[in-house]
Amino acid sequence: MKLLKLCTLFSLSIVCFNCSNNNSKELNVSEKEFKIEYEKFTLDNGLEVILHEDHSDPIVAVATLMHVGSNREKPGRTGFAHFFEHMSFNDSENVPVGANRKMIPEWGGSRNGGTSNDYTVYYEVVPKDAFEKILWIDSDRFGYMINTVTKEALEREKQVVKNEKRQRVDNAAYGYTDEIKRKNLYPETHPYNWTVIGALPDLQAATIDDVKEFYKKYYGASNASLVIAGDINIDETKKLVEKWFGEIPSGPNVESLPPMPVTLDKTKSLYFEDSFAKLPELRMTFPTVEEYNKDKYALEILGQLLSGSKKSPLYQTIVEEQKLAPRVSTYQSSSELAGEFVFRVRANAFVDLDNVKTAINEGLERFENNGVNEKDLNRIKAELETNLYRGISTVLNKAFQLVQDNEFNGDPSYITETAKLTNAVTAEDVMRVYNKYIKNKHYVMTSVVPKGNLDLAVAESKQASVWIEEVKQDVANEEVSQGAEAVYEKTKTKHDRSEPEFGELPLFKSPKVWTDTLENGMAIYGIENNEVPLVQFDITIPGGHLLDPENKSGVANLLSDLMMEGTANKTPADLEEAIGLLGASINTYSSNEDFHITGTCLAKNFDKTIALVKEIILQPRWDVDEFNRLKSALETSLKDRESNPNSIASMAYNKLIYGDNHILSIPSSGTQESISNISIQDLKNYFKNLSPENASFHIAGALNNNEVKSTLSTLNEWNVKAVNIPDFEITNTVSKNKLYFIDFPGAKQSVFQIGKLALSKENEEFNNLNFANEILGGGSSGKLFQTLRIEKGYTYGAYSGISSNKEISPFTVRTSVRANATLKSLEIIKNMISNYANDFTNTEVELTKNKILKGNTRAYESLGAQLGMLRNISKYNLSKTFTEEDQEELINMTLEDYKNIINKYLNEEDMIYVVVGDKKTQFEEVKKLGKTIIELDIYGNKL
Repeated sequence: MKLLKLCTLFSLSIVCFNCSNNNSKELNVSEKEFKIEYEKFTLDNGLEVILHEDHSDPIVAVATLMHVGSNREKPGRTGFAHFFEHMSFNDSENVPVGANRKMIPEWGGSRNGGTSNDYTVYYEVVPKDAFEKILWIDSDRFGYMINTVTKEALEREKQVVKNEKRQRVDNAAYGYTDEIKRKNLYPETHPYNWTVIGALPDLQAATIDDVKEFYKKYYGASNASLVIAGDINIDETKKLVEKWFGEIPSGPNVESLPPMPVTLDKTKSLYFEDSFAKLPELRMTFPTVEEYNKDKYALEILGQLLSGSKKSPLYQTIVEEQKLAPRVSTYQSSSELAGEFVFRVRANAFVDLDNVKTAINEGLERFENNGVNEKDLNRIKAELETNLYRGISTVLNKAFQLVQDNEFNGDPSYITETAKLTNAVTAEDVMRVYNKYIKNKHYVMTSVVPKGNLDLAVAESKQASVWIEEVKQDVANEEVSQGAEAVYEKTKTKHDRSEPEFGELPLFKSPKVWTDTLENGMAIYGIENNEVPLVQFDITIPGGHLLDPENKSGVANLLSDLMMEGTANKTPADLEEAIGLLGASINTYSSNEDFHITGTCLAKNFDKTIALVKEIILQPRWDVDEFNRLKSALETSLKDRESNPNSIASMAYNKLIYGDNHILSIPSSGTQESISNISIQDLKNYFKNLSPENASFHIAGALNNNEVKSTLSTLNEWNVKAVNIPDFEITNTVSKNKLYFIDFPGAKQSVFQIGKLALSKENEEFNNLNFANEILGGGSSGKLFQTLRIEKGYTYGAYSGISSNKEISPFTVRTSVRANATLKSLEIIKNMISNYANDFTNTEVELTKNKILKGNTRAYESLGAQLGMLRNISKYNLSKTFTEEDQEELINMTLEDYKNIINKYLNEEDMIYVVVGDKKTQFEEVKKLGKTIIELDIYGNKL
């Protein structure tokens, strides 16, 4: 379940206007108001229901928002709203045990929940045939779960939430910053004084009576909003909602909380020595305004003006001139009761945060002197217009927007008003909120520095108080079990609450793909999609990391960054501004096997956006100062990577799997050693490899074949001959069936990567192995997740799979488990893989078919997903209807086929185990697994 600290899941800063005249100081609101069509009604029990029809895909999204978050908790019971969200996903009266987490993925759907300061949301997306089933399971969780709660379920879920906190907070660099900020920004009596996940001692003290009290107080129908969006019939849906949700008790009246903005009577400066951090980080948090306050919109734009472009004052003082950090961010975060304006800088290694603070002050002084540039204001609004459409491009995102605006503002269509309020922000408004909330105002400042580098903290800071869990090796008090089902008298209802039948099966049909070719040899693949007036595009050029010079891994990655730093005719700031004024985004990046130029824009601005792409490709700037800055930023990023146990595990795993002579044994971003010798000439040499000859242009959105081809004809001036991609021999000298241990002192969790090299995406058996993995590690219904999280409470999540590449790729099991469950988790995974073929029966065959076939109905809903489909077609030379052919292949697989593929590729004794954890407590434990253990350093070198 997701932790949502603020309302960022739903918040959309949006604006509709005509930006054809970018020099105009007045922007005209579009004649046609932007809105989401809906129908709203209220059940007798007080539940407000919003319905939205969208027949573009045979799927339905359901979002139930409970108006209760961490702001309703009491001191001593913090984290309870989030914990209750977890409890809600267990059992209910009329649904089989464990079904809530397991059955929905098996229907081809997805489900999750999230908790913020102010709300708890539950949401699902399912194929249309499971629509009534999802109403049954969703309403049963809502209204009929409390009697099924057992002590065993309570204790099991405590362990899961503990693991979530360890993964997100305790085992993560800068993880305690939010706790420090809240304790010092909000008084002890304020509902935002504690974090959403709360304190573990509070969680451990939770009882069944606490759970029941919380449910009865806040989980009544009158304290919620329900949104159903997708391929529905309004009249039929009303009847189904009345049937499944109409008998849920209304619950007591929950009194609304008024806004509770805070002020500070002094600035508070605190420091914290972080055992995991490798870089110093400064944050300054100013108290501001709550969600829906009209000042919020000007504050959001202020955040973009201060740091969101190369011309912004804080970027200039911190990044460009003083070179203290690779980036700076400023942003407004609003919640129901209060808001915050945040300055955040993760500095370069060994930078004194006093210097960062001084640079921030200099940047703010520059902003005060120069004021708001109207062109910058127009650029930001143009970008927000595009974000508006991106933000509601799926049925689930529409459901989120409707449900939040209804529950917190009583108006599902408030998005229209938001657009107007954002568009109406003037330069005077921005300066007014700056003066009102930022200039000369008190704030909370945190200096988080690496352990032993206290001299980097802002001078005269006081030590922050943080509660840190001690994970003990004695796990007796943390072992959990399924336990017996609760004994209770089932709630009587007028309507039969038995599981409904499936509706008519929606058959997945591939979207229509069109193809074409430019004169320079570049192939074009497109899907026309007119749901929103957007297009997303991508140029894929074969090569990527594979073409990096020997001992200089990171060249392609650095080139991708440098290409966006201006053109021969535009400075970096000019190029950024030109893109922004179109409301577009253009990015370049390098992956292991390809180099990409990607973009998103309004369909009406496609011509101008491609003109900029052409300029980027044909007229590079080769700015030496920008190259030096980017190289320095990369060094900082690689240093920061050393604080992430998941990154450490991944780098070591790939190095072992591929061997020292293969380029994929090194990250595409490079290492400190590999980038040290890279010069700008290396980037110029690599640039000559970027050829349209074997490249592919992919586009999905509101343009047809002729419109796209006409615009792209301008790229025929790009003429470069393609180069050969080198073949790398896998000289893998790593011994199989061994465990490699990397010490991460003080780790609250152990990170695992377990697997072996398997096969290429081009191998005819790739799909078969992918299908065979579904039961083992394919999401929350997989055996790994069900056992390690649901049954044992050892982890927050556990998954397995194989990535798609032309190069042979590894099959990998990934998870992070609580430190004192390291050995037991390893034993479970070892036995599960060893017995997987024997345990696979015809039941698993049918379940695999059902999950994948139905899941395909929602797999290609978004423009991004359709773009991914086109990339697969071009890269692997697949047919335009490969998804349907893959389905046919799945249907024809027999039990014997599954067993053969598992035995061929998933032999446990052929695998290696990489474990990143606390050596002091876990090294002797993992020896008991019985495998030869080899110690590595954090760079994957043998000790």
